[in-house]
Amino acid sequence: MRLLNKFVVLAAALAGCTSGPDFVRPDKPKEQGYTPENLAPQTASSAVADGGAAQTFVPAEDIPGQWWTLFRSAELNALIDEALKANPDLDAAQASLRQANEALYAQQGALFPAFNANASGQNALANGVQFGQPGTSFYYGVTTASLNISYAPDIFGGTRRSVQAQAAQAEYQRYQLEATYLTLTSNVVVAAINLASLRGQIAATETILKIETDALSVVESQFTLGGASRADVLAQQAALTATQATLPPLQKQLAQQRNQLMTLIGKPPTHDAGQGLLLASLKLPEELPLSLPSQLVEQRPDVRSAEAQLHTASANIGVAVANQLPQLTLTGMLGMASAGISTAFMPGTGIWTLGASIAQILFDGGKLEHTKLAAVATYDKAAAQYRSTVLLAFQDVANALRALQADAETLKATVAAEQVAAASLALVQQQYQAGSVNYLTLFNAQQTYQNALINRVRAQALRYSDTAALFQALGGGWWNRTDVDPASKGAPGVFNLPPVQDIKLPRGGQQGI
Repeated sequence: MRLLNKFVVLAAALAGCTSGPDFVRPDKPKEQGYTPENLAPQTASSAVADGGAAQTFVPAEDIPGQWWTLFRSAELNALIDEALKANPDLDAAQASLRQANEALYAQQGALFPAFNANASGQNALANGVQFGQPGTSFYYGVTTASLNISYAPDIFGGTRRSVQAQAAQAEYQRYQLEATYLTLTSNVVVAAINLASLRGQIAATETILKIETDALSVVESQFTLGGASRADVLAQQAALTATQATLPPLQKQLAQQRNQLMTLIGKPPTHDAGQGLLLASLKLPEELPLSLPSQLVEQRPDVRSAEAQLHTASANIGVAVANQLPQLTLTGMLGMASAGISTAFMPGTGIWTLGASIAQILFDGGKLEHTKLAAVATYDKAAAQYRSTVLLAFQDVANALRALQADAETLKATVAAEQVAAASLALVQQQYQAGSVNYLTLFNAQQTYQNALINRVRAQALRYSDTAALFQALGGGWWNRTDVDPASKGAPGVFNLPPVQDIKLPRGGQQGI
């Protein structure tokens, strides 16, 4: 037992060393904005009820966990709730997180000794011929029981680095789940907006069809009275049929968008939902949060996932370094052996062994060294991918901000164009009936109004989509969610695993070798 105590003390003394580099989180970006010039604090407004309000950017404002509720649509909220309950991609992401957590707990088991209990008993008949005594035989029994102990002290921290690597993988799956959640909710919002936009475009097309049908009646009347030619009638019929031809593609897009929405909420296309979604049923949020770049890297799930991958790669370097160093294993056995059950606990039946072994690879053709160099290269790759992910995150926010500003101006212009086109068409219709203008003027006025009306509906929808894109680009507010029970485990957004850098590992400091 003294020898065992010495081994334990030696292992404890050596366990203060952890191989490989210690992970250091990347520095936060020092940029203060997302555009080369100062961002305008407010977008343009338009003289239209749906989606025409000016939107104000509020720097450093926090993002609500359920940001889609800012659109103030009960039907949209219900669709999100259905998606969170039934979408299979979210279920798969949750299962991946549970798998990663269990793998972490399994990996932590390598830090502790392994105990195995064994017992056996047998009776045998021996023939005396085997011992040079023919004609004799005798019975004998053997009973053994033992407790075996095996422990590989983590002298150089390779096991602890393996635990760190697996903990970082669990962290990665945590943020992959949040990314799935954010993508799902954003896609449902955009699909709902697209449905509302297509319904608006169909309604606008039907309005145009009515105008062109009425115009055809006027042209036919003018033709009967001799005020229009047959060519004018045919031209108006052609314009009417051309507009009618634009309706089926819109209806096809509407059906396909509805099918996509059904898939997102976890239902087959035979179901239906979102029938009441119209642009008029959505409220455009007028105050938009705008996180600082230093906050963005904390909020974006993809950036946090990339950081976790970087941490994994860092820890794997330590594993590779530890594998090049001596490996110590302590073993022990305590038990008994007797001639049968009846004598199992009699004095003199006890047995024990105590051993230690140390192994060091002297030559392996450079396998372990190149394995370490491969781990270093993997870290360099993860670092580059992290930087790329951060840049793409900045790009997403910058693109969303540009879109919000530009599309607000576009809507303002299309609303003005529609108003002018509507007034022009009304005037030309009167003039045509009075014979003051020819049919070509009427035809051009109709086409101008048709384009202006459709463009205005599309521009309205873009402002809603741009708003959703900004919330997605900023991370979606997952850190403020209240839609799950904090006591539950494995539910969306609930992660009982502490940050990797805060995990307390048995023994060992942060010194590298």
